[in-house]
Amino acid sequence: MQTIPPDPIPPQSAPLYHETAAKIPVIFLMGPTASGKSRLAMTLATALGLEIVNADSVQIYRGLEIGSAKPTPEERRLVPHHLLDVTDPDHPWSADRYREAAWETIRTLHQRGVTPLFVGGSGLYLRAVEQGLALTPPIDETWLTAIRAEAAQTGWPHLHQRLTTADPQAAAKITPGDAQRILRALSVFMATGTPLSTWQKQQPPPPPWRLLKLALIPPRTVLYPRIEARFDQMLQLGLLEEAQALLAQGYDPGLPAMKAVGYRQLFHHLTGAVPLTEAIDHAKRESRRYAKRQETWLKRESGVIVLSSEPPDAEALAHIRRFMAGG
Repeated sequence: MQTIPPDPIPPQSAPLYHETAAKIPVIFLMGPTASGKSRLAMTLATALGLEIVNADSVQIYRGLEIGSAKPTPEERRLVPHHLLDVTDPDHPWSADRYREAAWETIRTLHQRGVTPLFVGGSGLYLRAVEQGLALTPPIDETWLTAIRAEAAQTGWPHLHQRLTTADPQAAAKITPGDAQRILRALSVFMATGTPLSTWQKQQPPPPPWRLLKLALIPPRTVLYPRIEARFDQMLQLGLLEEAQALLAQGYDPGLPAMKAVGYRQLFHHLTGAVPLTEAIDHAKRESRRYAKRQETWLKRESGVIVLSSEPPDAEALAHIRRFMAGG
């Protein structure tokens, strides 16, 4: 594949926000899967006039409804939700694109006098909103298609070797089998002529939000049975049929969106790799493991207030009211 990189795209130098960003209140409601975030978010938004901003990396995608536990149409009518259903599964979103859209959502809501309530368990997305990420350019789908085609012929380890020459700093942090990260790093270099590692050094300072970070972290003895019960409920609601419909639409099971926990295991069944009972067991096990990783990430985050009451509604309302009053 012969490519001629264009001139490098210069980084943005203009500030993204006025200094009044320091006065913009932003609330995070975080927690592992099945911890009760969505229910609590509806209570808080309804009581305080907040609007919910999705911070789940799977709910970004259209068509992944049941398995991502998206809010129902009724919930969306009751409370405005943002950053749901913004792209198709074959057009992956990065944390940087999410950050850009999230910052713009915050700006728009602030202009209307509304406080955003970010709800989700995707740690990288929330960290991008809080801290910012490198300003990398959008990559034309033509580049991505060409790289995927070459990978199909030569393999991702071969492209990793090419990346080692083009961007040794990025390649050193990526394993030869990590197709998604190789694709990202190589496409940035090919489309802009500038290594991804160089772009990442041009990270802008994040806007100085007034930020409140609340978290639900139920004991595992409570959380794990919830995870299993919720997956059973998803199956009753038609999750297997939803997964089958995604395959029927021609979506590649190797796409990042299609590798989401629950969907990935059901695709293994639908393609004949495992029986349904085994796929369900695997999905529940991977959901528990995912929740454990989310919990570990939360415990390492600074400034997080873990809600300890059960139910947590009154405690969360008190924290937010103090925060909104400037306390």
